[in-house]
Amino acid sequence: MDHWVQLFPVSASTHADAVDHLFYFLLIVCVFFAVLIFALILVFSIRYRRTVHPVAEQTKSSIGLELFWTIVPFLITLVMFIWGSKVYTDGEIPPRGAQDVYVVGKQWMWKVQHPEGRREINELHVPENTPIKITLTSQDVIHSFYIPALRIKQDAVPGQYRTLWFQATRPGTYHLFCAEYCGTNHSKMIGSVFVMEENEYQAWLAGANDMQPLEAGAKLFVEYDCINCHGTGIRARAPTLGGLYGTYVLLADGRRVLFDEDYIRDQLTDPASKRVAGFNPDMPLFKGQLTEEQIIDLIAYLKSLSSGATPAETRQK
Repeated sequence: MDHWVQLFPVSASTHADAVDHLFYFLLIVCVFFAVLIFALILVFSIRYRRTVHPVAEQTKSSIGLELFWTIVPFLITLVMFIWGSKVYTDGEIPPRGAQDVYVVGKQWMWKVQHPEGRREINELHVPENTPIKITLTSQDVIHSFYIPALRIKQDAVPGQYRTLWFQATRPGTYHLFCAEYCGTNHSKMIGSVFVMEENEYQAWLAGANDMQPLEAGAKLFVEYDCINCHGTGIRARAPTLGGLYGTYVLLADGRRVLFDEDYIRDQLTDPASKRVAGFNPDMPLFKGQLTEEQIIDLIAYLKSLSSGATPAETRQK
């Protein structure tokens, strides 16, 4: 809606219509029952007022009426649940091949990292008609990544990775907010989302001079001498990491966990919580030594390793 009184933000993503239709349904149901209840209260207050009925009378029960007001609300709430679940899951599960973008919230800014190396603060550039998968975390307190025009909102929680995805359908500039009170300058934690045509987006990416996360992660891997434990031969004091991403790892306590972003982060910040079966608890603690951006770089690098691949230990020293 582009009227001078804009009650709703523009619809600029494939999620927007589904979210709006569900919202309208909930709104209509709420308004209907609010009006119905108010009207019944008004009618009964007049019809059964004390001056007309000074003595209270016991009314007869009606099985049909009781079944009606039990079954009908149940069916309505069931529709809400099923409909809401579908809208939620459709917005939570990104399609295969979605373009990765990493976002770190901190007081009071959004730091964005593109796989191609481009970094942004309080801005997010994306191409139109392309699925975008956002991997989100926080460096300090809980924030909430909120883009009204795209109908997406997700909490950024310290120590966790949350994901969401969208596909923008309308080029333009849209508001980016933090929707969770996060401190004194919460209201200043705002930014802009730029939805661009594909050729404009590629031209924007081409202007990047930043190191790609994969390259930065490889450099960190060598700088922190990870190969000293994750190498092969007599120094193999920890699993070799090539090809592990997306597979399941057997832990010392018998659990099997997915080797994904959360697992890698846990191993860097709390290695004792998920020790791999067959290896001693030698993994050093990197909590406080690595920033959230560096952890994301390391994850990008480990995701790129094919089976058996490890960096040459002197390659980037």
